[in-house]
Amino acid sequence: MAILSRGIVQGQMAWPLIITGMLMGVAFILMQVKSPMLVSVGMYLPIETTFAIFVGGLIKGAVDLFNEKKKHNEAQKVRVENTGVLLASGLIAGEALMGLLIAIFAVFDIFLYKHFVFFQKPTFYISFVILAIIAYVLIRFPLKNAGKPDEPAPPAAGM
Repeated sequence: MAILSRGIVQGQMAWPLIITGMLMGVAFILMQVKSPMLVSVGMYLPIETTFAIFVGGLIKGAVDLFNEKKKHNEAQKVRVENTGVLLASGLIAGEALMGLLIAIFAVFDIFLYKHFVFFQKPTFYISFVILAIIAYVLIRFPLKNAGKPDEPAPPAAGM
């Protein structure tokens, strides 16, 4: 039997951890935690992965604040949420497609940094600019698509 890096023998389950996770899940449900899965995911994934969930929550909170500030009715809030879900889904799909494109470049040994000067010494601050642009798009466009108060409500995309 091979011993893995954490001292767990390969082929054996870490039953104490599994049972603890199950009990925590039941406790979250009993405490009526709104999103027990987010807490659970946040416990075992690194901060680099879960930070996007946090930023998404901040953007959703900003959209909710602007909805209240503009005194949108329920139909307008549903339209805003539907547009936001569609935009975010499109960005996730676009990110996946870009990942495939970069994988193709890696397979065929095409190095972008040889052809584009920007990739030779990228700065960290560009990510903040891109994040601000994404946040602006995810807040501005859904709020712009709220529609008129007298229009009927569309079906809601969220739960």
